[in-house]
Amino acid sequence: MKLSKIRSIAVALVAAVLLGPIAPVFAQQPTAQQPPAAAPAMSTPSAGQPATASEPAAAPETAAAPETTGATQALPASGTAPNGSVTPGLAELSPWSMFLQADIVVKAVMVGLALASMITWTILIAKKIELGRARLRLRSALRQIAEARSMSEAQLALGDKTSPLSMLLAAALREARVSAGLASDEGIKERAASSFSEIVRAESRHMRHGMGFLATIGATAPFIGLFGTVWGIMNSFIGISKSQTTNLAVVAPGIAEALLATAIGLVAAIPAVIIYNHFSREIKVYLEMVARASGAAGRLLSRDLDRSHGSGRHARAAE
Repeated sequence: MKLSKIRSIAVALVAAVLLGPIAPVFAQQPTAQQPPAAAPAMSTPSAGQPATASEPAAAPETAAAPETTGATQALPASGTAPNGSVTPGLAELSPWSMFLQADIVVKAVMVGLALASMITWTILIAKKIELGRARLRLRSALRQIAEARSMSEAQLALGDKTSPLSMLLAAALREARVSAGLASDEGIKERAASSFSEIVRAESRHMRHGMGFLATIGATAPFIGLFGTVWGIMNSFIGISKSQTTNLAVVAPGIAEALLATAIGLVAAIPAVIIYNHFSREIKVYLEMVARASGAAGRLLSRDLDRSHGSGRHARAAE
């Protein structure tokens, strides 16, 4: 009995020694089939140390990392995502968005220049209508009195129409009536010519209303826009110094907002100068027509004076 117990114990010890290295292999097989929870960190093997089994699995993830970084860097360059949407970090540079993002001083400059441009176009429309009507009235009045032999006939031909010619005839009749009984015709004509000059100057002042605004806008709008540009660029440089970067994406919006002020200044100034020159020529032509009307009224007054003196001489001869 003792011999059999010793034999069984010896068999058990031999089996334990033989099966000991195999048991860890079976224990590691289920763990190797499970997916890894996280990629192990790469470690540089030493000179005599073999690479572990986890190092080949980490290599594909490391190789894919530059591709992901390149795709991320490509989005800001293009400004759009793969599906066509605009990346949230980039804002579209439009005139309205630049105006909203501008400094309060630059905004005030832009608003002032926009109002100046509106005044310019308003003067263009109003002055074109006013000058056109005045020229038509005066041309029609000159045509109506072309065959008149006296100031009374000319007034009957004009009727109640208001024009510079009707004012000139009224001034001539008033001077002839006030100077009745005076022997000097030259004095009457001189005083009438003085009244005509006042009427012509008043008409010139009336037609030049608004021209001062055009001259002021045309002369000062570029400099006002330049002031907004200088102010905006100064703020851009201040922003660069604060952000400690010279990246174009940081610098470009502020400079674009500043240059927008100069653009609006030119948009306000160029039409103002062109419209001012146009109306200067048109008013000059109109004033030449007023001068013709003044000459026509003077000739009618001279005829009436000569006619009155002629009738007086005939009356004295009959006596």
